[in-house]
Order: sequence, then C-alpha cells, then structure tokens
Amino acid sequence: MKKFMFFIFALIVFVITVKNYGYLVRNHLSLFEADNLTYIAKVDDKDFYIYKYGSWHKEFIKGVNMGAAKPGYFPGEFGITKEDYLRWFRSIGEMNANSIRVYTILSPAFYEAFYEYNQTAVRPLYLFQGVWVNEEDIIALGDAQHPQIKNQLKEDIKTLVDIIHGNASISEKRGHASGLYTKNISPYVAGWILGIEWEPHFVIGTNEQNLHVSSFEGKYLYTKDSSPFEAFLCEIGDFTIDYETVNYAMQRPLSFTNWVTTDMLSHPNEPLEEEDMVSVNTEHIRKTEQFVPGLFASYHIYPYYPDFMNYQKNYTTFQDEDGQINTYRAYLRDLIKEHTVPVMVAEFGIPASRGKAHESIHMGFHQGNIDEKSQGEMIAFMLSNIYEEGYCGGLVFAWQDEWFKRTWNTMDLDIPDRRAYWSNPQTNEQQFGLLAFDPGEKESIVYVDGNPKEWKNDQPFIQNNHFKLYARSDEKYLYLYADIEAFDFNEDQFIIPIDVTPKSGNLFMRDMDLIFSQPIDFLVTINTKENSRITVDAYYDAFQYIYGSTLEMIDVQKVYETQNSGIFNPIYLALNRPLFLPEDKVMLPFLKYETGRLHFGNANPKSSHFDSLADFHVNNNHLEIRIPWQLLNIMDPSTKKVMDDFHEKTIVPTAIEGIYIGGTLIRSEASYTSDLEFYSWESWDLPTYHERLKPSYYTLQNAFKIIGGE
Repeated sequence: MKKFMFFIFALIVFVITVKNYGYLVRNHLSLFEADNLTYIAKVDDKDFYIYKYGSWHKEFIKGVNMGAAKPGYFPGEFGITKEDYLRWFRSIGEMNANSIRVYTILSPAFYEAFYEYNQTAVRPLYLFQGVWVNEEDIIALGDAQHPQIKNQLKEDIKTLVDIIHGNASISEKRGHASGLYTKNISPYVAGWILGIEWEPHFVIGTNEQNLHVSSFEGKYLYTKDSSPFEAFLCEIGDFTIDYETVNYAMQRPLSFTNWVTTDMLSHPNEPLEEEDMVSVNTEHIRKTEQFVPGLFASYHIYPYYPDFMNYQKNYTTFQDEDGQINTYRAYLRDLIKEHTVPVMVAEFGIPASRGKAHESIHMGFHQGNIDEKSQGEMIAFMLSNIYEEGYCGGLVFAWQDEWFKRTWNTMDLDIPDRRAYWSNPQTNEQQFGLLAFDPGEKESIVYVDGNPKEWKNDQPFIQNNHFKLYARSDEKYLYLYADIEAFDFNEDQFIIPIDVTPKSGNLFMRDMDLIFSQPIDFLVTINTKENSRITVDAYYDAFQYIYGSTLEMIDVQKVYETQNSGIFNPIYLALNRPLFLPEDKVMLPFLKYETGRLHFGNANPKSSHFDSLADFHVNNNHLEIRIPWQLLNIMDPSTKKVMDDFHEKTIVPTAIEGIYIGGTLIRSEASYTSDLEFYSWESWDLPTYHERLKPSYYTLQNAFKIIGGE
C-alpha cells in the first residue's frame, strides 16, 4: 500500500512539474541575464532576436498597430474594455501575428488584458510601446528642445517604464489614461518606438532655434554629426534606457518613429516642398557598450504618399521579379541601404473605404476605394516586399477601424466632435482596420444583396401600380429598397429624388423631361451597372463650392451659384491640388474622381460574392441601395445635422427633422412618378455596432503564417 501511495504521489509531482514546465516553455518566461541586467530582445545590424526557450531566436516582427478607440468613443475617453482587448488579442494571435504596437499610454485594461492573455497563450504576443508628444505644444512652441516639451516627454517615459513593470498609479486627467497599473508585462515588451510622425516645420524650428546644440553624449546613446532635433531624440532615448536600467535592471531595443516625409533620401521630383525639406537621420544616433539590446529604425511607409512615389523616375521604372512596376519595393530598397541597424516598417496598410484621398497610379494601391478582399491582398504583397528586402519586421496599420478619424478631403463635410458616433465610408482614415465595426448589435439591419427578406415586415412608404419604395437607416447608411414591376435592369431607369433641405434644390432636371413637386437636392439614378450614380443640385454641390468658388482650383461656374438651375452635378472628391513636378518641369492639373458613381455588387459579408464596395444590387424586380450619409450632405446623422446654405454661411451644420424621398420609373414607352414622402429616423448618442473580421484578416492570417515563420 505504501508503495502504491508513493507511486501516486510521485505521479502527481511529475504531472505538476511537467505542467509547470510546459506553462513556462509555452509562455517563453525565460529572460536572458548578464552583468546584472535582464533582456527579452536584442538586435544585430539587420535582425531582431527574442530570448525564449532558454536561447536567442531570430524573429521577423509581424503584427498590427492598435488604436485607442472604438465606436462611440474618442481615443481620450478610453472606452475599450478589458474584455474587448482579450477578445482582440485572441484574434490577433490566431492571425499568426507575434507583435502589437501601441502609440501611447493606454488604460490599465490594456496592460491587464495583455498580461492575462500571455499567461495562457501557446505563443505570446510581444509589445512595441510608444510614447506620444503633445501636438498642441508642438504647434505652440515649435521647438523639441523647449523644456516644456522635453520635460513632459521625460515624465511620460518614466510613467511608461513604470507601467510595463506593473508599478504605476496615474491620477485622473481629462483626455489621459489613469488608474492603477499592477501587471508586470516587461517580459513581453520587445522594444520602444518613441515619438510621432515629425512635422517638417517642427524639425526645422528645433534646428534653427538650437544652433548651439550640435551633439548629445549620454551613458547609453550619443550622437555623431547630428542636428539639434536628432540630439533631442538621442537625449530622450538615453533617458528611457537609463531610467529602466537604474530602476529595473532591464533593457530592450529602442527606436524612434520616422516616416517618408523626414527620411534621409533625396526626392528630386517631389512636388510638395514640405515633403522633402528636412531629414531626421537616426543613423546619427549611436549606442555605447552600456546599451546591449541595440537600436533599430522605424518608418511609416505607404505606397500612395508622398507624391514622389508616383513620379520619381527610378521608382516608376522599377520592375519586380514579376515584371510589374513596383514603386513601393523600389523605395524600400533605397531606404534600407542608408541604415547600419535593423529597419522596421512600423506602419503600412491600405484602407478598405469607399472614399479615396490619393492614388497609387502605377500599382493601384490607392488610399481608399479598395474592397476588403483587395485590401488583404495588397497588404500581404507589401509584407512580402518588406520581408524580401531584408527589413526586420512589418506592422500593419491597423487592427481596428476607427470611426473618429478624419481625412483631408472630407473633414470639412462633417462635425468634428460627432465623428465617433457614426461610420463614414467616405473617410478613408476610418477604414484601415482588419476588424470592422458594422452598425447593429448583432448584425446589420440590411445587407444589400438583392434579397428582400429584411424588408418583408416593413410597410412601403410609397406604393403605386408600378413600384413600392421602402427606407431604413443606421449609423452608416440610408438604405432604400424598391420592388419594381417587371423591372428590366438593362433598359429601364429608376430615379429616386431626395430633398434634404428646403434652402436648395431643383424643381426640374434640365437634361431630362423631369418635373418635381418640391425642390430636389439629390437624384439617385439606377441605369445599368455602368451608369448608375448619385448627382447633386449644382447650388448644393459642396465640391464645386470648396474647390471652385472658395479655393479657385477649378473653373467657377456662375450658374451653379443660382438656385433652381435645373442642373444636377456629378459628386466628386478631390485627390490632389495642381502640382508642379520640379524635375520634369511639368504642371499637373487638379485631380478628382467621381465618388457619386454607384458600384453594383453584393454587400452581404456572408456571401461568397461579397464586395465591400457594393452600393446597390438588382435581382429581378428587387433593387436594394445603400447610400453613405455624407453623399447626401448630411454632416451628422446622429443629430440629424445637414449642410446649411453654404453660399450664405460657408459650410456649417443645420438641424432637420428628416428628408423627403420619391421615385420615378422610366421606361421606353412611358414614365411613372410618385410624390415625395417624408422619412425620418431616431437620433442617438451611443451607436450600436458589432465586430466583423474582414476578408483581409484571413488573407493576412495566411501571409503571417508563411512569412517569417520559424
């Protein structure tokens, strides 16, 4: 009996030992120790290494950047919960990513979730932690060496170091993270990426105001032939290393945020002076023997901007192994040659948005107007370029969509402090994520796929012998459904007039024999797959007002400033102002594209034919349409604010009760027109949404598995 009991006891001890050993190995909880310091990561002149399983392993860094907001919250409100983070970390881990980057101090929920996730994950996620710089101070002071900027930055660095070691308490301050930070995540923080995308005038201002600052000599970092701005970076980097070394006997690789605008390369055909006016050359910052893990370089690199990506001659003629023009890879190859340390592409990505802000004219990798499937394929392609050109890693921008974001060519068309409460597919910056936030608590109220099942219990607000018209709306779209008798999509036209505001609109359409019972602001015309579009009353055309009447970048049509002209204009978004190419000595014209064109397709994510850019679908008699609110000059659907008469007041919001919608069926033998009926919706302060992994997520899941695998 004693032998049996001893056997059972030994078996239990063995099982516990194996379980604990497996737990330790699974979580990579070993740290390298030398000279009374500990390390989790280090670099050589090209690669990243992570210490795990008791030895150093070369690791290609692959992962995502994570923002600080979700629908209904701005970043400074820290609305993301611990449960949100845990769920997201699981999805990121399942995507075969190994790293996450964050830009600033987040709430305790992030660090607690990160700690808990890594306690049970088979493969941990590593963190690249950033520190933000107050942009208001940058604008006001214009000098990185100013004590107000530098001292605040150092205080934030001290706090961040304490946070990752689970040893911080931050008092409440509006717009800033606060709370008790008790989780030691330092074994999973692979590196620091300090700072932001430096505005060129801020760099120049620092250099001009500090001509006496030609170097910095620290214990861990020093400069050689540096500018005053680079000396500033060196100082904050040295401070970061010193504080963690002294207080926690730990070091980790360090980098500084940089981007193409302030790279060290010359771009002679760049048309915008500020995009090639100053360099931030981190090669001027060197490490001493006291800093063991080492420095690496970090860049944000996108394929569509700055404009030299489209016009630099040695890029536009560069062909990859497939014989395709590849300006992105050409730039990657140029940049890495300038470095003696590993280089990481800390941001790259493509927005799967309806709206577009810039074009990649040789590759088609545009800043918007890209569907979610193509988004993934393009990101995977860029990742392979990054890997094959010898970079040490690539971090995709971004993990989640961000409703609060703005874009230069749509930011004047909405209300800044209401952006977080609705989703605007016209603003590309909101749609970079691999994780979508779709309206509706569990699913969207309508999927535009030609299947009328969502509408079967609805009552039409317009009904006659020829068609029935229905309407719904949510935080992203106005949805319309028409059941049209014997509709011939190739021959018939269906026109939906919409009246948004009583201060504008046409009572007739000059180019067609159409007369309306009240002034019409917009016409939604369904006319075959190729010719369907939304047009706007010329008087209510915000594009013409901004770029014609106000900025005079396009021809001003005086008739457009006349009410009830009968003219309906195509709806455009600007892509670029007129540009002069200094090397070619060529003036490029103002560039725009017709964003009012409607794209035929299936917008149901569950469909094998899913097309995230689909605006409408026709299936026999069934026509479904979804219209982004901004295409109707609605500045904030959550408070029912639309553009007022901008010819009187510039573009400012005004409240409405709702809109009027009608229908006209045009056939070869006759046309049939309804009266317009009133449609309204409930206002909201907290939007509904549900999460959806985009097709791009699954494409990246496969790419991450293949690229940089152990």
